Amino acid sequence: MRSLILVCAVLLGLAATLQPAAAAEVRVYVRHEVNDYAAWRKVYNEFNATRRKLGVINQAVYRTVDNGNDITVIHDFKSIEQAKAFVASPDLKAAMDKAGVKGTPQIWFTTRATR
Repeated sequence: MRSLILVCAVLLGLAATLQPAAAAEVRVYVRHEVNDYAAWRKVYNEFNATRRKLGVINQAVYRTVDNGNDITVIHDFKSIEQAKAFVASPDLKAAMDKAGVKGTPQIWFTTRATR
């Protein structure tokens, strides 16, 4: 019985240190201005299935307080390779053009900082 308790305690300890399978390793920030947020959002939502196929595991959209057409989007990926492939995707470029993105977006890649 003691051995069983010890094994369970060790397994629980190991499980607590593992990251979930879908944990993001890379977060991409994209900031750009759009012609019309509502039109942009419609295209963004329609692109969801393609976004998932290209490796996005989580996303969020933010608008600046002073300009609702100034948007920052985050996309999470399991690897930097997936993130870079997503940003370089012709499908993404076409969707951004269709959505009315103005100018060249600012894009940066990040990873979680360790303590």
